[in-house]
Parts: sequence; C-alpha cells; structure tokens
Amino acid sequence: MTRLYTPAQAAELLMVRESWLRRKAGQRTIPCTFLGKHLRFSAANLRDIADSGNHTPQTRHNRPRRTG
Repeated sequence: MTRLYTPAQAAELLMVRESWLRRKAGQRTIPCTFLGKHLRFSAANLRDIADSGNHTPQTRHNRPRRTG
C-alpha cells in the first residue's frame, strides 16, 4: 500500500507553508491525490513537487538605465 501524507505532513517535509500547498493543489498546478474531498500526497508527488523547483534560472538582460 502506498503511504499518503496529509497536507500538514507534506508541507513540513517540503518546508513550505500548508496554505501554499493547498492553494497549488486546488489550482491543480502540483501533483496530488484527492480521496473524496480529502487532499493527500504520495512520496512520488512530493518528489515531483520538489523536483519542479529544480530549474536553471533564466538570464536577465540588463536594460540601460534612464537618466534625467
């Protein structure tokens, strides 16, 4: 059986606020599982959420400052 974490447990493991996790799950922008109306996260969901933060930062083009 797959272990499922509550939003509070998942937020603690990911070191994020529970409200952020719930909001993103409600928007369906992060992987999660709904059991009826109960939100849960599998270990695979937590890995995917953590991995989604690993991206190469975009290079910002410096614009000349306006003077005057």
